[in-house]
Amino acid sequence: MIILKSPEEIRKIRVANQIVARALNALKEMVKAGMTTAELDRAAEDMIVADGGRPSFKGYRGFPATLCASVNSQVVHGIPGKRKLKEGDIISLDLGAEYEGYYGDAAITVPVGGISAEAQRLIDVTREALYEGIGQAREGNHLSDISHAIQVHAEAAGFSVVMDFVGHGVGTKPHEDPQVPNYGPKGAGPILKTGMVLALEPMINAGAYEVKVLDDDWTVVTSDGGLSAHFEHSIAITRDGADVLSELAER
Repeated sequence: MIILKSPEEIRKIRVANQIVARALNALKEMVKAGMTTAELDRAAEDMIVADGGRPSFKGYRGFPATLCASVNSQVVHGIPGKRKLKEGDIISLDLGAEYEGYYGDAAITVPVGGISAEAQRLIDVTREALYEGIGQAREGNHLSDISHAIQVHAEAAGFSVVMDFVGHGVGTKPHEDPQVPNYGPKGAGPILKTGMVLALEPMINAGAYEVKVLDDDWTVVTSDGGLSAHFEHSIAITRDGADVLSELAER
């Protein structure tokens, strides 16, 4: 069931998302060769708590960390640990926070030092695909108009869209209805209404779309070992288009 949010609920979801946005912005500046993903995780948790939030991923369905840190061929749900980042890596940082019972969720992919032109193009296209989807997120459109825009942009650039994992609603739970695929035809699925809050999150692979889950039961990797990038924003549907709740705002 899709739950429409009141303006006051959206205000709280925005606060949670701004906590996430500020942490991701700081983490992006911290990323460098030689540091471990565990160091990023500790920093993420400290920042969320200091900003008045609670890390919402930690303990969620047994996930052991605050931050999902996915490097190179890791698509999503990478568990932070002793892995040291290397020059030329790319890392996806997916983060969630809870504030007064409401949730925020966003993700970015960032380079570690200098990266290949193809890796940079993958990052750029994935970010662009997210905003293509956001451009379709307005009252009266269908949910799949978002999905279709993301898929078309990614595939036009020669990349593939992960189909096993999708975006979702967000509100008083980290994951709510509806699911938001990153692929599909136009004009299908629920009609978008003011008050819907959705987390859009394209996961785009440089190679084939197929993925697999590692033995830790969390880390998702590309089946062919190719690079993957991930961007995510939480948005509220309005009559005038998408209100991007997790876009960093000035305080």
